[in-house]
Amino acid sequence: MLIGLDGIPLTFRKTGVGHYTAQLATALATIAPEHEFRLIYPSSFPASGFQFDSSPPSNLAPVRVPVGPIRKHWWSVGLPRYISKAHIQLFHGTNYDVPLWRGCPTVLTIHDLSMLLHPETHERRSVSRAKRRLPLMSKTADAIVVPTEAIRREVCEHLRVGEHKVFTVPEAAREFFHPVDFAETRATREQLGIGDEFVLTVGTIEPRKNIPTLVTAFERILRVESNRQLQLVISGGNGWLAAPSFEAIKNSKVSGQIVLTGYLNDEQLRDLYSSCRVFVYPSLYEGFGLPPIEAMACGAAVVVSNIPALVESTGGAARLTDPHDADEMAQTISDVLNDDGEREALSNAGCKRADELSWTQTAIKTLQVYESLVS
Repeated sequence: MLIGLDGIPLTFRKTGVGHYTAQLATALATIAPEHEFRLIYPSSFPASGFQFDSSPPSNLAPVRVPVGPIRKHWWSVGLPRYISKAHIQLFHGTNYDVPLWRGCPTVLTIHDLSMLLHPETHERRSVSRAKRRLPLMSKTADAIVVPTEAIRREVCEHLRVGEHKVFTVPEAAREFFHPVDFAETRATREQLGIGDEFVLTVGTIEPRKNIPTLVTAFERILRVESNRQLQLVISGGNGWLAAPSFEAIKNSKVSGQIVLTGYLNDEQLRDLYSSCRVFVYPSLYEGFGLPPIEAMACGAAVVVSNIPALVESTGGAARLTDPHDADEMAQTISDVLNDDGEREALSNAGCKRADELSWTQTAIKTLQVYESLVS
């Protein structure tokens, strides 16, 4: 079977959807060598930007499709023409889009519905596009893949999609993430200006990551433990509507103990996951939440918001906190910071939870969706 996947997410510096696309495509090609997989993208995106995490299997290849004035309308013209010409037997849109004119069965991944349910956390233009296209794409696709049962319920309710059409396929940490000895992380921490004791959060800086509340919680921890040389490390690239987050950091009374690292490479990220005192993910809304699972894979003690998707994805291996309550968040983080036994228990539980999830299992379940459509 010749299977196409959306290659556009791999033409940018990879964050959540890019890693999802790369890991899924690589795992699919590995478990199904009898099939051929193509990551398809138009020539309006530069070939130089396309990147895998490592050398792909021989049955997986990127395809950059030449497009002109008409075919640059990718989802309505360019991609449907390519699918027909290349005899693609199934196409998987890994980033909310599928071709509008179907020459083959299509699968759509919906990572979350934040643009519909929390429009205030996104740019107006992106929200307007999502409101137009998401209902159309969800009806056009033959099957929909979501990362959690929480998102499955939302998709069925808000997009009015039949339950038979929506499949829950959990994601996983990449194999690269594993515990690193504390001493081996020193060079990375010194390079970034990070000491021996710090609280870590990771993610693109945008409103739903809830940075201002975390900053307030951190202030309240230091109010009680004023002599502690504790840092709050915020790692991630700049996203949309990020000004309030940066203002909260700039205006904080403890801004001198807050470190903004920007976007980190995998080696740096693994070192911080492995050496942080506590990893905190205070997000207001998520579809799955890969950073907490990556942190767990590196042995971190994890605290997450008590929102449905994160409760589900962390599987009882994290401490939960109300993302709207800075006092509760501060108390929860402080409890873990100051209790060696709980930190060790959370670390062990987190490693076990991360081991339960794998991209091989993600690929197996996704391939089953493909085969159900083709058969």
